[in-house]
Amino acid sequence: MTQHTNTPMRRKEKAITNKHDLETIIRSAQVCRLAMTHDQTPYIVPMNFGYHTDTLYFHCANTGKKLNLINNNPLVCFELDINHQITNTGKPCNWSTQYTSIIGYGNATILNDDTEKNQALNTIIDHYAPGTTYEFTDKQLKSVTIIKVTITSMTGKQSKPHNKQQTGSENP
Repeated sequence: MTQHTNTPMRRKEKAITNKHDLETIIRSAQVCRLAMTHDQTPYIVPMNFGYHTDTLYFHCANTGKKLNLINNNPLVCFELDINHQITNTGKPCNWSTQYTSIIGYGNATILNDDTEKNQALNTIIDHYAPGTTYEFTDKQLKSVTIIKVTITSMTGKQSKPHNKQQTGSENP
């Protein structure tokens, strides 16, 4: 297994590198897509998630494809995106998409400790209902698996509308 290194972004003017800005995007996203591989075959799945201190948490069933893939190769990729808008300029092949996104890489592990699982579940809940916490029963904790992704790198990208694209008009 090899660790991923980021390739420089071609459109540097679109890059988001400030950690606070990246964390704002993460906190605004509703879904995180988690990508794994097995024998050079990619697999990606949209998931609910939580984020805390360079770590993403996901919950899933106790068995399944994700867990099999992670057990075989813990290196993962993830993607989050917000602020989607398609701009129709009225000209074919000249449309645009505005978005803000993050692509990142990390190492996935499965949490087995009930205290860690409880904290991770509360991190996920807090993402969708800030300030809400629960104390989970042993039965509830045993009924779910928590995937912890320690982020090793991430890059943000933002595509903003251009005035010409926003209005769909051109100067004569």
